[in-house]
Amino acid sequence: MNTWLRHHLYAIHIAARRLLGTPFSSLTNIMVIALVLTLPLLASAILVSMEPLARNISVNPAISLFMNDTTTIERTRELAKQLQDEHSQSILTLEVIDKAQALQSLKASESWSDALKVLPQNPLPHSIIITLSDEASPTEMAEQLAQAWSQLPEVDVLQFDSAWIQKLEAILSFIRIVLGLLAAGVALIVITTIFNTVRMQALVQRDEIAVARLVGATESFVRRPFLYFGALTGLTAGLLAVLLSTLTLSVLNQAITLLSSSYGIPFSFTLPPASWLALTIALVMIIAATAARWSVTRHSHF
Repeated sequence: MNTWLRHHLYAIHIAARRLLGTPFSSLTNIMVIALVLTLPLLASAILVSMEPLARNISVNPAISLFMNDTTTIERTRELAKQLQDEHSQSILTLEVIDKAQALQSLKASESWSDALKVLPQNPLPHSIIITLSDEASPTEMAEQLAQAWSQLPEVDVLQFDSAWIQKLEAILSFIRIVLGLLAAGVALIVITTIFNTVRMQALVQRDEIAVARLVGATESFVRRPFLYFGALTGLTAGLLAVLLSTLTLSVLNQAITLLSSSYGIPFSFTLPPASWLALTIALVMIIAATAARWSVTRHSHF
C-alpha cells in the first residue's frame, strides 16, 4: 500500500513539475479548454435559470369552459363538482362564474357600462375556470383534458391557448440540444489538446522513458505521470471555466435585472448546483486523463 501510494505521489509530483515547467504551453492549453468549457456552462446556466420560470408560467395553465344557453347555474355547479371529483389530481383550482355576477362586474367598469345598457338580455354564459395542477401542466396532458372537456354536452366553447406553452417547451428543448452539442465539442477539443500535448512531451522525454524501461520501470509507471498531467490540466481548466462563467453571469445579471424588474418578474442567471459543477469538472479530468493515456500509449513505443 505504501509503495502504491508513493508511486502515485511521485507521478503527481512529476505531472505538476511538467505542467509548471512549460508555463506558456500549459497556460495556452488550459485557456483553450476553459474558454470552450465556459460555453456549455453558460448554456446550462440559462437552462437551469429558465426552467423554474417556465414552470411558474406553465404550472397554472387555465382552461375556460363556457356553458351553452340551456345550461343553468345549478347544472354548471354540478358539472364543476363532477370534474373536480374525476380529475382531482389534475385540477389545482376550480371556479364557477355565474353569468349574472360576470355581467355586474362588467357594468362596474366605465368602459363597458354604457355598451351593456343597450343589451336586452345578458349575453354572457355561465362558465367554469379550471387551473391545472403540476401533474397536468405538460402540454400533451393539458391538451388531452381540454379535448375531453370540449366534448361535454353542456360546454359550448372551450378556451385554452397552448401555443405559448409549446413555444416555451420548444425553446427549452432547443437549449438542451445545443447544450449536448457543446458538451460533445468540449470533449473533442479536450481530447485533441491533451493528445497533442502529451504526444509532444512523450517525444521530448523519449530518452528518459527509455532509461526508465531499462532499469525495470513498468508501463504503468511510465504512463502514470502523463495521466496525472492530463487530469491536472482538466482540473485547472474546469476551475477556470467556472470562474469565467461566474464573472460572465455577473455582468449579464446586472443588465437583465433592469429588464426583469420592468416586467415585475425577478429573474437572474445562476450556475447549476455545486454537485453538478463538480461532476462536470470530474468528467473533464477523466476525458483528459483518457486522452493522455491514449497518446502516451501510441507515442512512447520507441
